[in-house]
Amino acid sequence: MNVLIAGSTGATGLRLTRQLAEAGHNPIAMHRASSDTSQLPKGVATREADLTELSNDVCDGAEVVVFAAGSGGDTSAEMTDKVDRDGAKKLVDIAVNSGVKHFVMLSSVGAVDPDPESDLAHYLQAKHEADEHLMASGLSYTIVRPVALTDDEGSRDMNLGDDVDPSGKAARGDVAAILARAVNDETLAGKVFLIESRI
Repeated sequence: MNVLIAGSTGATGLRLTRQLAEAGHNPIAMHRASSDTSQLPKGVATREADLTELSNDVCDGAEVVVFAAGSGGDTSAEMTDKVDRDGAKKLVDIAVNSGVKHFVMLSSVGAVDPDPESDLAHYLQAKHEADEHLMASGLSYTIVRPVALTDDEGSRDMNLGDDVDPSGKAARGDVAAILARAVNDETLAGKVFLIESRI
C-alpha cells in the first residue's frame, strides 16, 4: 500500500517509515527541504513538501496518509497553528480531493477537551481543531492520542482506549506500531483512542 507520511524524519515518523517498509508497504516519506533524510530506509520514496505551504498534488499516488508531524509544545503559537492545525487541516483537504482511502492522525492526550490552564493549551487546541476537521471531512480515519511520549522502542505491549492512564507513558516505537497497524486495519477505522505502553 502506498502510504504518504507527513513528518517522516521525526522521532515517531522515522520509526513508522521503517516499520511500514519492513511490513511490505510503500512509504512515501514527506519531508521539508531542510530535513535530514539520511536515516530513512534505503529505497524509500521521498517527497519534499512543507506543511506551511502544501501544494495540491502532495497526496498524488497515496492510498493512505499518516500525519505524524508536529511542531511540538515548545515552538511559537504561530508555528503551532501553521503546522499542527492549519497544515494538518490542509493535508486532510488535499487527501479528500486526491481520492485517499484512509487518513491516520497522530494527535495527543488532552486534545479531546483542551485544558486552557495547561502549559500545552495552545498546542492541544490546535490538535483538537485538526482532529475535528478530519472527523468532519468524510474521510475514513483513525486518530491516535498517545500519553506522554518517550524515545524508547517499546515492547508492543500496550493499552488502548478506556484502559489508558492519562498520566502514563507511551514509547515512540509502540506509537509508530499502532500508526502502522491503522494503515490497513479496518477494526481501527473510525476510532479515536488513547494509547500507553505497559512499561
